[in-house]
This record gives sequence, C-alpha cells and structure tokens, in this order.
Amino acid sequence: MHQKPLEIRGFKVFVGFLDVAQQAQIVKDLREVVRTAPFFSPMTPYGKPMTVQMTSAGKYGWYSDRKGYRYVTHHPNGTAWPDIPSSVLKIWRALGDVDRLPDCCLINFYQDKARMSLHQDRDEADFSWPVLSLSLGDDALFRIGNQERGGSTESIWLQSGDVVVMGGDARLTYHGVDRIRPGTSTLLNQGGRINLTCRVVD
Repeated sequence: MHQKPLEIRGFKVFVGFLDVAQQAQIVKDLREVVRTAPFFSPMTPYGKPMTVQMTSAGKYGWYSDRKGYRYVTHHPNGTAWPDIPSSVLKIWRALGDVDRLPDCCLINFYQDKARMSLHQDRDEADFSWPVLSLSLGDDALFRIGNQERGGSTESIWLQSGDVVVMGGDARLTYHGVDRIRPGTSTLLNQGGRINLTCRVVD
C-alpha cells in the first residue's frame, strides 16, 4: 500500500514515493536512454529555444519546431526512441494504470534557470488515461491552474522522489514549473532536475 496522496485541484501528489535507492536506479537507467537519444533543446513554434532540454523513451517522443508541438517516432538524430525503462514502468503500474502501458516517457532536464510555462497536455488521443509525472533532483516550484487559461493558481514545491498523477478532471488542467531551487539535491552529479512524464498517446 502506498501512502495517501496530497490532492491539489485534482492533482494527486505522492510525496516521497521513491526512496533514494529507487531514484538512483532510475537515474542509472535514464543514462542508458540518453546514450541512444541525447538531450536536445527544441524550438518552440514561436521561434524561441525552450529553456529545458529534453529526450524521450517509448513508442513516441515529444518534439517541437516551427511546425508546432507533436509526437514523433524518432529522435532528431534519426534513431528510434529507446524503450521505457522497467524501473519507470513499475511506477506506472503502481499509480497509473495496469491495463495499458504508456506510449511515451518524456524526459525533461531543468538547469538552474529553466522553467515551463503553464500548459495543458492535450495532444493525446484519449484523455481518460492519466499522465504520471516523476521528479528527480533539485526541488521545483510546480504551479497548478485551471482547465481554462487565467484565474487563480496554487503552487507546491516538488522534491526528488515525488510522483504526481494527473487524471480525471485534472487531466486537462493547466500546470507548469516556475523555477528550480538549485543545490537542494545531490542525486544528479551536475545538479539540476529531471522530470519524467508518462503518457498514453494512441
């Protein structure tokens, strides 16, 4: 049995869900992913580079350029995305859904000045499946808005090992990362934060 989550506007926050050993194993597995599919800095449709670096694992990966945001089957270097590590799928089975595995695990790397503006995850075919988000490394100020742009927001500091499940009414709620608190974790050798989000795409 896992602990009862915090609930903020329908977002379920499982605080400290992963212990240090589990976090270290996932980081080790992600290094294998990054060897095949290195981090890159995508361009937004507005012509500006994103402040986060990203890569992916699974059937699909996330990509953006002047043509817009979309899922693609190959890394920009031409290789197919690596498989989602079993250590990550284990978390999905525990908190996401046992009937369907994710098609994509998006891997975002935040350095000290990186942020992610408020956005919805709405490029998937079926919103009945949850999005599962895992934090590794430095603390991040996570902001939760509404299903429409504007209005009041709430924020929570996410720490290494926290897992957030966005499902049900929260599935299309705006959310983002306002800032990173450098030096709050020793998990990553060079500091920073890694965020994984697992999604069912098809």
